Amino acid sequence: MNHIVLDLEWNQSTNGRAEVPGIPFEIIEIGAIKLDGDGEILGEFSRLIRPAVYLEMHQITSRLIHLQMQELERGEPFPKVMEAFLDWCGGEEYRFCTWGSLDLTELQRNIRYYNMTPLSDGPIAFLDVQKLFSLAYEDGKSRRSLENAVDLAGLEKDIPFHRAFSDAYYTAKLLAGIIREHREVLQRVSFDVFHLPACREKEIRIQFDSYAKYISREFADKTEAFADREVVSSKCYLCRRNLKKKMKWFTLNGKNYYCLAYCEKHGYFKSKIRLKKSENDRVFVVKTTRRITGEEAEVLKQQSEKAKELHHRRNRSRRKAQKS
Repeated sequence: MNHIVLDLEWNQSTNGRAEVPGIPFEIIEIGAIKLDGDGEILGEFSRLIRPAVYLEMHQITSRLIHLQMQELERGEPFPKVMEAFLDWCGGEEYRFCTWGSLDLTELQRNIRYYNMTPLSDGPIAFLDVQKLFSLAYEDGKSRRSLENAVDLAGLEKDIPFHRAFSDAYYTAKLLAGIIREHREVLQRVSFDVFHLPACREKEIRIQFDSYAKYISREFADKTEAFADREVVSSKCYLCRRNLKKKMKWFTLNGKNYYCLAYCEKHGYFKSKIRLKKSENDRVFVVKTTRRITGEEAEVLKQQSEKAKELHHRRNRSRRKAQKS
């Protein structure tokens, strides 16, 4: 499989208030490097895009990427550049790779604005090189800037940062190093969910080395999501058994929900649900399940008790306010 290492630059409304519906960020440059499965460079792509939505350059964008509107006038319309880019990607199997998780969402948003054929009818698996760099060389949780990662890797900085091609170039060099030295982390794919699973059968269920992930279809609201059996179930991803819950779902902040379950063979499992808004102002669920120790299970139990107390306090305050 080839790797299409992609980077985008985009512009936006100069005051943040005159935003055009459906396209808050207009792509003005696409840069990419094509790598083979061993991290060797197969090709390069770099194109400017002539703006059609935001015809003034946001001052922060201009200062960061050193581009002026006069230069962008030499570019081509987005649909033409996008068609050329997809032709360049080629007919062989490939996977998009980006630094961070934003580029594919904005690319698909621009594609939708121009009524072009979508890249996919569901989530797109991609490699978030920023995440992979942390997994390969750091703690797996930190997220460095691209330039800081280049410095840490000791790579030569031979072209300026903050242009689409140059950032794709440095991301590709970092990815090539990961492929050579820590290929095992490539299994930690990420998913762009601009297009969510259309039905239950197309929902994402994937197992990694130390946890499992589930991405649901859309639901009308939180109540409908939590009424779904798949959403609230707990399974051992090692032996596929349905687990008995030791603790019901609870939340401390109304955004992340947790539960504790136990497998007779593999011990305690912690599940976490994150409720997210879809492009249609509905909701979907990202659920992760991981094996934890007995000590971590005790901490989760304490958090559950704290959540119960907070819930009781809110109810008492609500009843008191209704009486007054």
